[in-house]
Amino acid sequence: MTTRTSIEGVLSQKVLAVAGASNNPNKFSHGAYKELKARGYRVLPVNPNAQTIDGDTCYASLQALPEKVGGLVVVTQPAVTEQLVQEAVSLGIKNIWLQQGSESLEAVQFCQEHGINLVSGECIMMYQPHPSFPHSLHKFIKFALGSKPK
Repeated sequence: MTTRTSIEGVLSQKVLAVAGASNNPNKFSHGAYKELKARGYRVLPVNPNAQTIDGDTCYASLQALPEKVGGLVVVTQPAVTEQLVQEAVSLGIKNIWLQQGSESLEAVQFCQEHGINLVSGECIMMYQPHPSFPHSLHKFIKFALGSKPK
């Protein structure tokens, strides 16, 4: 279960990998990558099908990253997510955010069994200070309905 503490645990990391980052400006992963970077995070894109993302070197896997990351943001299909969380655990990554649509029961259970600080079923952009539209509207509605993590 996602809590405010688990969200803060991921967001407090200064270096994040974004798995599934895309060059396609119409994809959420592209916008999230750029937005996290603009908000001061050191963000490393991971996508085996890209050489660069937004002008930055892109890495084919978590193992290929040039430095240790504090957290992993996953924006992939659930079957890929399941492989990524296993790779993350083997590399000692302790903070994982499974963006909405990326999660699977198997990935969530694996993270829980391995003591990962996990955020699942939440949009990372809603939890940025002063989120842009439409994330600000999504946050307002979610919080107004009382469904924010405690």
